[in-house]
Amino acid sequence: MTELSERQTKILKAIIEDFIETASPVGSETIEKKYNMGVSPATIRNEMVKLTEAGYLKQVYTSSGRTPTPMALKHYVNNLMKSEKLTLTEEVAVKEKIWDYRAEFEKLLRESTRELAKRTKMLSLATSDKGEVFSSGVGNILESPEFYDIDLTKTILSYLDQFDFWSNLVEKAAESLDPIHLVLGDELGMEMFEPCGFIYTRYKAGPHEGTIGVVGPSRVRYSKIIPMVKYFGELIEEVSKNW
Repeated sequence: MTELSERQTKILKAIIEDFIETASPVGSETIEKKYNMGVSPATIRNEMVKLTEAGYLKQVYTSSGRTPTPMALKHYVNNLMKSEKLTLTEEVAVKEKIWDYRAEFEKLLRESTRELAKRTKMLSLATSDKGEVFSSGVGNILESPEFYDIDLTKTILSYLDQFDFWSNLVEKAAESLDPIHLVLGDELGMEMFEPCGFIYTRYKAGPHEGTIGVVGPSRVRYSKIIPMVKYFGELIEEVSKNW
């Protein structure tokens, strides 16, 4: 991975955050006007070319602007993003919702998936070691411009009950010890999934284990979504610790 200068890092961060907010390719004029870089649009354009050559940005053919690549988004999450911790009120509210299901694994997982969709306003998905897939919040993805493409939406939804598809994605990250895993763009295995992402964590619930996370556009508010997904994984383990 190419080491970035301080200016390139600032420009990349601005592009990613603008893209997350707008879902539109970002141009040098936008960066110059909105983010006070202290340099001209021409200088910003030159740096954007370098970032593109290094694999952090890609140019959209129908626009002069650029969008971040999966590599850039992972760099942002690992190095540039400041996580937004859940408030105590949020933690208590979530725990109260799933506490009554702590004695029954399938009900616990189903309710956790439902509550995660509600809290993230995304499509949530969980898998179990029984080969089951639980999902909730299908309507949430329809709010994102990426899923105005009916073919993309139909294809994503067709995979929701296919355990092997999600299991294979998880297997690719089996050696990683990170608590949160990001599968973005073509890592999902199909070219049409390029604008999509799967953010998940592993959990253990007594003798059971699996994953829980969210599916949607790769352009999400990672600073909020990642701590929420992580908390749900930890909470499933906490409420099932006496099994």
